[in-house]
Amino acid sequence: MKDLTSGTEAGLIFKFALPLVIGNLLQQFYNIIDSIIVGNYLGTEALAAVGASFPIFYTLIAFIIGIGSGATIVISQYFGGRDYARVKQAIGTIYLFMFGAGIALTAIGIFFSREIFTLLNIGEDVMPHALAYFNVYMIGMVSFFGFNGTSSILRGLGDSRTPLLFLAIATVANIGLDLLFIIVFKWGVAGAAWATVMAQTGAFVTAIFYLNRRDHLIHFSVKTITFDPYTFWQSVKIGLPTGFQQTFVALGMLALIRIINNFDTVTLAAYTAASRIDALAAMPAMNLASALSAFVGQNLGANKIDRIRKGVWATLKMAWAISLAVMLIVILWGNNMMALFSGDPEVIRQGHEYLIIVSSFYIVFSSMFVMHGMLRGAGDTLVPMFITLISLWIIRIPIAWYLSGQIGETGIWWSIPSGWFIGLIGTWLYYKSGHWKKKGIVKY
Repeated sequence: MKDLTSGTEAGLIFKFALPLVIGNLLQQFYNIIDSIIVGNYLGTEALAAVGASFPIFYTLIAFIIGIGSGATIVISQYFGGRDYARVKQAIGTIYLFMFGAGIALTAIGIFFSREIFTLLNIGEDVMPHALAYFNVYMIGMVSFFGFNGTSSILRGLGDSRTPLLFLAIATVANIGLDLLFIIVFKWGVAGAAWATVMAQTGAFVTAIFYLNRRDHLIHFSVKTITFDPYTFWQSVKIGLPTGFQQTFVALGMLALIRIINNFDTVTLAAYTAASRIDALAAMPAMNLASALSAFVGQNLGANKIDRIRKGVWATLKMAWAISLAVMLIVILWGNNMMALFSGDPEVIRQGHEYLIIVSSFYIVFSSMFVMHGMLRGAGDTLVPMFITLISLWIIRIPIAWYLSGQIGETGIWWSIPSGWFIGLIGTWLYYKSGHWKKKGIVKY
C-alpha cells in the first residue's frame, strides 16, 4: 500500500502508473495474440465474431464496473483519511456485490445471446462463431469480477504492483491455453474463450491465496466478509453516474458495430484487428488517468487541493509526450501491424486507414481521459456522465451513421475523434469551474 498524500506529485503518479501500464500492456498483448491466433488459424469470420462479442460483453458489465469504481474511490478517500475500519467494510461490501452481479449477468448473457447478436445484424457466416465464443466467455463472469475487483481495491489502497503480478500470471496462462485449445485441441473459437475463463479463474484464486497469507487490509473469507449498507450507498452515489457513463460508452460501441455491420464481414474484421492495436496504443494514457484517480482520491481525503492541481498538470504533460510517440509508431508501422492479424489485403487496408485517422488525435484522447480520471478520483462523476452522453450519442454515433452513408467505412473512423473533442472541451471547462472540490466524502 502506498500513501500518495506526500512526495513529488509527478514522481508518485508515474511510479504508480508504471505497473498499471505494464500490466495493461500485457493484457492488451494477450488480446492481440488472441486475435492473431484466431485470425490466422480460424479465419476472417472467427475474427469478426470475437470483435462483435466484446461490445456485448462490455455492455453487460459496464454498469457493474461503474459501481465498483465508486467503491474504489470510497476506499481511496477513506484510506487517505486514515479510516481503516471503513476501508475494510468497503472491501467486504464490494466483494459481495461483485459476486452477486457476476452470477446474475452470466445467466442473462447466455440466455439472451442469440437475440442480442440478431439485433446487431450479425451475418449468418459469423453467428455460429459469435455464439460459441460469447456463451463460453460468460461462464467466467464471477471470476472476472473477482479478479478485477481485487485489482481495483488494491489500486485504491495505493498498491499497483501486486495486481501486475497476478495480471502477468493471467496473461501468460491465457496465451499458453490459447495455443493449446485452438491449435492442438482444435476447439475453434470457443477455445479462445475457455482460455480466458480458465486463466482469469486461476489468477483470482492465486490472488486470494496470496493476500490471505499476508498481513493485509484485504483478507478474503466467506465466514467474515460482511455487507455494509452505508458504505454501499456511498459507493452507489459516486459510482452510479460512472456506471451510466460506462453503459453509454458500451451501448455506443454496440451502435458502432451495428453501423459497421451494414458493410461486409471484412470491415468488421478490419475494425476488430485495428481496435486491438488502438486499445494497446491508448493504454498508457488510460493508466495515467487511473493513477491520477487514486492520487486525487487520497489527496482530497486528506484535504490537499493544491497537490491535486499539480498532479493534474504533471499527468497531462506525461500523457502528451507518450501520445506523440505512440502516434508516430502507429502511423509509420500500422500497415505491418495489421498484416499480423490477416492476410486479406482489404482487411489490412481498411484497418490501416482506421489507425491513421484515429491515432492522429491521441493527444485529444489522452487529455480527455486524464480529466475524466481526475473527476472520478474526486468522486464527481455526474457531470462527466452527461458529457460522455453528449459526446457519444449526440456527436459520434450520428456522425458515424451519416458519414458512413456518404464516404463508406472511413466516415465511421472519423466519428471517433469528433466525440473526443467534445468530451475534452466539456471536462476541461468543468474542471476549471472548481465544483469538484466539494465532492469529497471525508469532511473537514
